[in-house]
This record gives sequence, structure tokens and C-alpha cells, in this order.
Amino acid sequence: MASLVRRGVQLSFLLPRPPSGGAGSVRGVRALRRSPVRVLPSRAQAKEAAPQAPPPVGPRKKPPAREREAPAKEPPAEAELRYERAWPGDQRLSKVVTIAKSRAFRERHGKILLEGRRLITDALAAGAVPQMLFFSTVDHLRELPATQLKGASLIKVRFEDIKTWSDVIAPQGVIGIFSRPDHAKMTYPEVPQNHRLPLSLICDNVRDPGNLGTILRSAAGAGCERVLLVKGCVDAWEPKVLRAGMGAHFHLPIISSLDWGEVPNYLLPDTRVHTADSTVEPSPRAQEEPPVPTKANWPYERRARPARAHRGSDANSEEAAGPGPLGGQHYGEPWMEVPAALVIGGETHGVSMDAQQLVGSTGGQRLVIPVVPGMESLNAAMAASILLFEAKRQLHRGEETGSHEEPEGRRRPQLLSVGRRPGE
Repeated sequence: MASLVRRGVQLSFLLPRPPSGGAGSVRGVRALRRSPVRVLPSRAQAKEAAPQAPPPVGPRKKPPAREREAPAKEPPAEAELRYERAWPGDQRLSKVVTIAKSRAFRERHGKILLEGRRLITDALAAGAVPQMLFFSTVDHLRELPATQLKGASLIKVRFEDIKTWSDVIAPQGVIGIFSRPDHAKMTYPEVPQNHRLPLSLICDNVRDPGNLGTILRSAAGAGCERVLLVKGCVDAWEPKVLRAGMGAHFHLPIISSLDWGEVPNYLLPDTRVHTADSTVEPSPRAQEEPPVPTKANWPYERRARPARAHRGSDANSEEAAGPGPLGGQHYGEPWMEVPAALVIGGETHGVSMDAQQLVGSTGGQRLVIPVVPGMESLNAAMAASILLFEAKRQLHRGEETGSHEEPEGRRRPQLLSVGRRPGE
């Protein structure tokens, strides 16, 4: 044993020794002196290990009742609209739109065709019933009131198809087929009292779609009570008339396809009917005077042309002769008295004999709109606009000055709703 100890001591001198006072020795000593890492218990373990307080002695108190919070009201969700997609080559859609443009189809099935967001929105606001709606993008559908489209068939089509069906150069991407509106069931916007014009406008042989649409737009802008269309006028629901009207169809009642015998049923009692006339010749005095290029000497003095007779009738018969020449006056002279009506004739055929008889029987006048000699007469839309706003000017002027007197035996009635045809 002693030999082994001596041999170990000898071998220890052969091993390399670290330098005295080095960092390695200090680090090794510190490492040996460190305490082991302490592991902290979790909150649940610490809660279980903590001493629990003894339960209180006595009756247990009930916790205070918690006030129930009212459930938050969620905003009403938008009405979900379901639509179907039309695949390329779907012929039924093009046929429906093509047929809807036919007047015979519209009158037989009671359908009209509306194009554009503004026109469709005005129709829905007035109570028109949609049946089918074609649109190219969902954004076009979201621009319309969803609650009023639930009963309609919504069909998404390509914009190229709408461009093919449309009559305009730049279509808006939405076309609707509606039930033909009934004026008695529509809800028209209320016109303020100071903007109302208690006058009924009668269109006689107005066959140009652009003229009729402009007349309706002027009548709605002037606050006219109603528009009566006698047989021979263009259909008020033709697409061209609708575009020219710019939504006027849904701002005032329009009664179409009337016989002259039915017209008085839509007028108030003691209504005086006037007619527009710009197709007159200058008087002999105006012909003798040299023309002066100034507005101050316009030929206000006129004489009426002979009354026109119906084509194909006997000119020597009493019916062809009709009533005598109507009295004429300048349109700026007072003629607007309540109740009143105004007849606008077409440019091609003018005022019919039936219209002249109605004007003569009510004591109306032929309102002369003077034009420069040698010029053609004003078109129907321009003449209607001039007389409508002149009537409004005279009415307001009489109310302001108090000089607007009603003829004896006449009373100023309130604005009444449009009557219905006999038997309806």
C-alpha cells in the first residue's frame, strides 16, 4: 500500500498544472459554490398549498343580484336578394325585352320597359310593380331599394347583352320590366302649394315621342294637375317618350287613349278650355309695314286661319264646317282662371275639330304665340312650355295683387283627385 502511494505522488509531478491565480480556477470554484436552480410552483399549485380560511359561522349571505344587461340590438340586415345568372345564348331573355318594346304587347299584357337607375328608382318610389330586372353587375342591383324588388325576378346578364337590347349608345347596365302603371293606384310626390298649377293639359295628335316626353317633363316641372292623352297620340310608355320625360311619368297622373267624349269626365266643373295657336298669318297692316329687325315691333296683331276640316269629310256639310272661328288673344293677356285646361295640338295635323268644339263650348280662347314672319310655327313641346309657365305667372301675379277675380257663377275649387272612367 505504501508503495502505491509513493508511486501516485511521483506521477502527479508529471501532469501539467494550471497557472496559479488564473480565471479558470476562480470560475471552477464559483461554479462549485452555486446553489441549485429553484423551481417555482404554478398558481394553481400555490393556491392549493396555501392554508384555507375556515368557513364563516352563521347564515350564508346571498350574493347581490346581477343586473341583466339588455342584449345589444343588432343592425337590421339588408334584405337578401336572390338572382339567377343567364348563360350565353339564353334566347328567352332577348325575346322578353324585344316583345316588351312593342306597343301592342304592352297594351295587351300590361307591361312597360324601363331602363336606367334613375327611372327605375322613380318608378319604385311611385309604387310601380316590378316583374323582371336585368342587370350586368351586382353594384347596379345594390343601388336600387332592395325591399321593393323582392317580388321581381332578378337576372344577371352580360353587359354586351344589355348593350344589344338597349336603344341608347351608353346603357347604364340595368333594365326592368314593370306592370303598366294605373294612375289611380300610384303614389305621386306631393307638390308644395305655392308650386301647384291647377290646370289640366290635353294632348291632341301629338305623335312625336320626343315632343310628348318634353311636354310631360314641362307639365311636371310647372306643377300641372294631370295630362290627358286622346286617341291618336303616341304611347306615353314608349321607351323614347320615357327617356325624354326624365321621370315625369311618375310625378303626375297620365291618362291615355281617351275619346273626346271622355275628356270632360276628367275635368272639374266649369272648366274653361283654351288651345295654343302659333300657325297664324300677320294682319294686312303688318304685311304693308316694312319689316323692322327689332323685338319691339313683333307682329302681335294676327288674324286666324280658317278652321281645318277633317280629311275625307264633305266640306259643304254642317259637320265639316264645325264651329265658327275661335276668338284669339295674345298669350300674355290674362286668360288663366281656375279651373282651366289647355289643348296642345300636334305639329302635323294641328288641333282637331273635336278639340275646337270643346274649346268653343267652354268659352275658351285661341292663345296666339307670335313668331317672326316667314318662320315655321313652334313645335308642340315649346308651345306647351311657354303657355304652362305663362299660366303659372298669371296665377301667382293675380294672387299677389288680389286682382284675379273669378267670373260670376264660378267658384275656385280645391285641387281634386283625378276621376276614373265611367264603369271602372
